[in-house]
Amino acid sequence: MGMRVLLIDADPQGSLSQAFFGSAYVEGLETTDTLSSLFEDECSLASCAVMPKPTYWEGLSIICANQTLAPHNRPSPETSGLLQFALAQYLEDIHGYDAVLIDCPPNLYQCSWNALLAAHFVVVPVPPEDFGAQGLLAVHQAIDNAAQLNYGLRLLGHLVTRYDRRLLVHRSYETKLRELYGPTVLDTVIPEAPAFKVALTCRKPVALHAPASRAADLTFRLAREILDRAATMDRQGSVTHHGEYP
Repeated sequence: MGMRVLLIDADPQGSLSQAFFGSAYVEGLETTDTLSSLFEDECSLASCAVMPKPTYWEGLSIICANQTLAPHNRPSPETSGLLQFALAQYLEDIHGYDAVLIDCPPNLYQCSWNALLAAHFVVVPVPPEDFGAQGLLAVHQAIDNAAQLNYGLRLLGHLVTRYDRRLLVHRSYETKLRELYGPTVLDTVIPEAPAFKVALTCRKPVALHAPASRAADLTFRLAREILDRAATMDRQGSVTHHGEYP
Protein backbone atom coordinates (compact mmCIF):
# COMPACT_ATOMS: atom_id res chain seq x y z
CA MET A 1 0.00 0.00 0.00
CA GLY A 2 3.06 2.25 0.07
CA MET A 3 2.80 2.93 3.80
CA ARG A 4 5.80 3.41 6.05
CA VAL A 5 5.48 0.81 8.81
CA LEU A 6 7.39 0.31 12.04
CA LEU A 7 7.28 -3.15 13.56
CA ILE A 8 8.00 -3.55 17.27
CA ASP A 9 8.90 -7.01 18.49
CA ALA A 10 7.74 -7.03 22.11
CA ASP A 11 8.02 -10.81 22.49
CA PRO A 12 11.13 -12.12 24.29
CA GLN A 13 11.11 -15.12 21.94
CA GLY A 14 12.00 -12.69 19.15
CA SER A 15 10.12 -14.65 16.49
CA LEU A 16 9.21 -11.57 14.46
CA SER A 17 12.82 -10.39 14.47
CA GLN A 18 14.09 -13.83 13.50
CA ALA A 19 11.60 -13.97 10.63
CA PHE A 20 13.52 -11.11 9.00
CA PHE A 21 17.13 -11.68 10.05
CA GLY A 22 17.47 -15.27 11.29
CA SER A 23 17.97 -16.64 14.79
CA ALA A 24 21.78 -16.44 14.93
CA TYR A 25 21.83 -12.72 14.13
CA VAL A 26 18.96 -11.81 16.45
CA GLU A 27 20.25 -13.84 19.40
CA GLY A 28 23.60 -12.10 19.06
CA LEU A 29 22.18 -8.57 19.28
CA GLU A 30 23.30 -6.45 22.22
CA THR A 31 20.73 -5.11 24.65
CA THR A 32 21.22 -1.61 23.26
CA ASP A 33 20.07 -2.82 19.84
CA THR A 34 16.81 -4.31 21.10
CA LEU A 35 13.59 -3.30 22.82
CA SER A 36 14.95 -4.46 26.17
CA SER A 37 17.09 -1.33 26.35
CA LEU A 38 13.95 0.62 27.25
CA PHE A 39 13.57 -1.41 30.45
CA GLU A 40 17.11 -1.17 31.79
CA ASP A 41 17.36 0.35 35.28
CA GLU A 42 19.88 2.97 34.18
CA CYS A 43 17.90 3.80 31.06
CA SER A 44 16.60 7.20 30.14
CA LEU A 45 14.80 8.00 26.92
CA ALA A 46 17.77 10.04 25.81
CA SER A 47 20.38 7.36 26.52
CA CYS A 48 18.41 4.25 25.53
CA ALA A 49 16.62 5.39 22.40
CA VAL A 50 17.09 2.19 20.39
CA MET A 51 17.00 2.98 16.69
CA PRO A 52 14.61 1.11 14.37
CA LYS A 53 16.48 -1.23 12.06
CA PRO A 54 15.63 -1.13 8.36
CA THR A 55 14.58 -4.44 6.86
CA TYR A 56 15.45 -5.45 3.33
CA TRP A 57 12.21 -3.88 2.09
CA GLU A 58 11.67 -0.17 1.66
CA GLY A 59 9.24 1.40 4.08
CA LEU A 60 9.46 -1.46 6.61
CA SER A 61 11.57 -1.09 9.77
CA ILE A 62 11.70 -3.07 12.99
CA ILE A 63 12.76 -2.75 16.61
CA CYS A 64 14.08 -6.20 17.42
CA ALA A 65 13.78 -8.34 20.52
CA ASN A 66 15.67 -11.35 21.82
CA GLN A 67 16.25 -13.28 25.04
CA THR A 68 17.52 -10.15 26.82
CA LEU A 69 13.91 -8.97 27.05
CA ALA A 70 12.76 -12.00 29.07
CA PRO A 71 13.92 -10.79 32.53
CA HIS A 72 11.93 -7.59 32.04
CA ASN A 73 8.68 -9.36 31.14
CA ARG A 74 7.53 -9.64 34.73
CA PRO A 75 4.00 -10.28 36.03
CA SER A 76 2.02 -7.55 37.82
CA PRO A 77 3.25 -4.79 35.49
CA GLU A 78 0.69 -2.36 36.94
CA THR A 79 2.95 -2.03 39.99
CA SER A 80 6.07 -1.10 38.01
CA GLY A 81 5.60 2.67 38.21
CA LEU A 82 6.81 4.69 35.26
CA LEU A 83 8.35 1.59 33.67
CA GLN A 84 4.91 0.56 32.42
CA PHE A 85 4.92 3.67 30.21
CA ALA A 86 8.38 3.06 28.72
CA LEU A 87 7.14 2.08 25.27
CA ALA A 88 4.46 4.77 25.16
CA GLN A 89 7.00 7.46 26.02
CA TYR A 90 9.44 6.12 23.46
CA LEU A 91 6.87 6.17 20.68
CA GLU A 92 5.99 9.79 21.40
CA ASP A 93 9.35 10.73 19.90
CA ILE A 94 9.13 8.37 16.91
CA HIS A 95 8.11 10.08 13.67
CA GLY A 96 7.99 9.29 9.98
CA TYR A 97 5.75 6.21 10.06
CA ASP A 98 2.16 5.75 8.89
CA ALA A 99 1.56 2.78 11.18
CA VAL A 100 3.21 1.04 14.12
CA LEU A 101 2.50 -2.65 14.71
CA ILE A 102 3.45 -4.20 18.07
CA ASP A 103 3.83 -7.98 18.29
CA CYS A 104 3.12 -9.16 21.84
CA PRO A 105 3.99 -12.37 23.72
CA PRO A 106 1.20 -14.82 24.63
CA ASN A 107 0.86 -13.47 28.16
CA LEU A 108 -0.28 -10.29 29.88
CA TYR A 109 2.96 -9.41 31.64
CA GLN A 110 5.11 -6.27 31.33
CA CYS A 111 5.69 -6.41 27.56
CA SER A 112 2.03 -6.78 26.63
CA TRP A 113 1.01 -4.23 29.26
CA ASN A 114 3.49 -1.70 27.85
CA ALA A 115 2.02 -2.34 24.40
CA LEU A 116 -1.52 -1.75 25.66
CA LEU A 117 -0.51 1.56 27.22
CA ALA A 118 1.17 2.65 23.98
CA ALA A 119 -1.40 1.51 21.41
CA HIS A 120 -4.53 3.01 19.90
CA PHE A 121 -6.07 -0.32 18.87
CA VAL A 122 -5.86 -3.97 19.86
CA VAL A 123 -6.24 -6.91 17.49
CA VAL A 124 -6.63 -10.19 19.40
CA PRO A 125 -5.48 -13.31 17.49
CA VAL A 126 -7.74 -16.26 18.30
CA PRO A 127 -6.78 -19.82 17.30
CA PRO A 128 -10.07 -21.71 16.85
CA GLU A 129 -9.47 -24.39 19.45
CA ASP A 130 -11.13 -23.29 22.68
CA PHE A 131 -14.91 -23.28 22.70
CA GLY A 132 -15.10 -21.57 26.07
CA ALA A 133 -12.82 -18.73 24.92
CA GLN A 134 -11.67 -18.44 28.54
CA GLY A 135 -8.45 -16.73 27.52
CA LEU A 136 -10.35 -13.89 25.85
CA LEU A 137 -11.93 -12.85 29.14
CA ALA A 138 -8.52 -12.12 30.61
CA VAL A 139 -7.51 -10.16 27.49
CA HIS A 140 -10.70 -8.10 27.60
CA GLN A 141 -10.12 -7.34 31.26
CA ALA A 142 -6.55 -6.26 30.54
CA ILE A 143 -7.80 -3.93 27.79
CA ASP A 144 -10.34 -2.43 30.19
CA ASN A 145 -7.67 -1.95 32.86
CA ALA A 146 -5.23 -0.39 30.40
CA ALA A 147 -7.93 1.96 29.10
CA GLN A 148 -8.03 3.54 32.56
CA LEU A 149 -4.51 4.84 31.85
CA ASN A 150 -4.59 4.97 28.05
CA TYR A 151 -7.91 6.63 27.29
CA GLY A 152 -7.62 6.20 23.53
CA LEU A 153 -7.22 2.42 23.64
CA ARG A 154 -9.87 0.50 21.71
CA LEU A 155 -10.54 -3.11 20.83
CA LEU A 156 -10.39 -3.17 17.04
CA GLY A 157 -11.38 -6.82 16.77
CA HIS A 158 -10.72 -10.51 17.17
CA LEU A 159 -8.81 -12.25 14.38
CA VAL A 160 -9.47 -15.95 13.76
CA THR A 161 -6.09 -17.34 12.73
CA ARG A 162 -4.40 -20.70 12.06
CA TYR A 163 -7.77 -21.81 10.74
CA ASP A 164 -8.40 -25.11 8.95
CA ARG A 165 -11.79 -25.18 7.27
CA ARG A 166 -11.57 -28.97 6.91
CA LEU A 167 -11.87 -29.38 10.67
CA LEU A 168 -15.36 -29.37 12.11
CA VAL A 169 -14.04 -28.09 15.44
CA HIS A 170 -12.56 -25.02 13.71
CA ARG A 171 -15.76 -24.24 11.81
CA SER A 172 -17.83 -24.70 14.95
CA TYR A 173 -15.51 -22.51 16.98
CA GLU A 174 -15.66 -19.70 14.45
CA THR A 175 -19.46 -19.85 14.48
CA LYS A 176 -19.52 -19.78 18.29
CA LEU A 177 -17.04 -16.91 18.42
CA ARG A 178 -19.17 -14.80 16.06
CA GLU A 179 -22.26 -15.59 18.13
CA LEU A 180 -20.52 -14.44 21.30
CA TYR A 181 -18.66 -11.38 20.02
CA GLY A 182 -20.58 -10.39 16.90
CA PRO A 183 -19.07 -7.57 14.82
CA THR A 184 -15.90 -7.46 16.91
CA VAL A 185 -14.77 -10.60 15.03
CA LEU A 186 -12.95 -9.57 11.86
CA ASP A 187 -14.40 -10.75 8.56
CA THR A 188 -10.98 -11.87 7.36
CA VAL A 189 -9.92 -15.31 8.57
CA ILE A 190 -6.28 -16.39 8.29
CA PRO A 191 -5.79 -20.10 7.50
CA GLU A 192 -2.92 -22.50 8.04
CA ALA A 193 -1.63 -21.96 4.51
CA PRO A 194 1.66 -23.48 3.29
CA ALA A 195 2.61 -20.18 1.64
CA PHE A 196 3.03 -18.58 5.06
CA LYS A 197 5.50 -21.25 6.19
CA VAL A 198 7.48 -21.13 2.94
CA ALA A 199 7.68 -17.33 3.07
CA LEU A 200 8.88 -17.54 6.68
CA THR A 201 11.60 -20.00 5.68
CA CYS A 202 12.71 -17.58 2.96
CA ARG A 203 12.53 -14.65 5.40
CA LYS A 204 10.20 -12.65 3.22
CA PRO A 205 6.71 -11.23 3.78
CA VAL A 206 4.28 -13.54 2.03
CA ALA A 207 2.98 -10.68 -0.13
CA LEU A 208 6.48 -10.34 -1.62
CA HIS A 209 7.46 -13.99 -1.71
CA ALA A 210 4.22 -15.30 -3.23
CA PRO A 211 2.16 -12.28 -4.34
CA ALA A 212 -0.30 -14.41 -6.34
CA SER A 213 -1.03 -16.78 -3.45
CA ARG A 214 -4.25 -16.92 -1.44
CA ALA A 215 -2.17 -16.21 1.67
CA ALA A 216 -0.95 -12.94 0.16
CA ASP A 217 -4.47 -11.98 -0.87
CA LEU A 218 -5.80 -12.66 2.63
CA THR A 219 -2.95 -10.67 4.16
CA PHE A 220 -3.88 -7.70 1.99
CA ARG A 221 -7.55 -8.09 2.93
CA LEU A 222 -6.62 -8.18 6.61
CA ALA A 223 -4.53 -5.02 6.32
CA ARG A 224 -7.33 -3.27 4.45
CA GLU A 225 -9.93 -4.35 7.03
CA ILE A 226 -7.78 -3.19 9.94
CA LEU A 227 -7.18 0.20 8.32
CA ASP A 228 -10.85 0.63 7.44
CA ARG A 229 -12.01 -0.32 10.94
CA ALA A 230 -9.49 2.02 12.55
CA ALA A 231 -10.59 4.91 10.32
CA THR A 232 -14.26 4.24 11.05
CA MET A 233 -13.69 4.07 14.80
CA ASP A 234 -11.68 7.28 14.70
CA ARG A 235 -14.50 9.07 12.86
CA GLN A 236 -17.08 7.78 15.29
CA GLY A 237 -14.94 8.59 18.29
CA SER A 238 -15.78 5.16 19.62
CA VAL A 239 -13.95 4.20 22.79
CA THR A 240 -14.09 0.71 24.25
CA HIS A 241 -15.25 0.85 27.85
CA HIS A 242 -15.81 -1.96 30.30
CA GLY A 243 -18.91 -3.95 29.45
CA GLU A 244 -19.14 -3.12 25.75
CA TYR A 245 -18.28 -6.72 24.83
CA PRO A 246 -19.31 -9.97 26.52
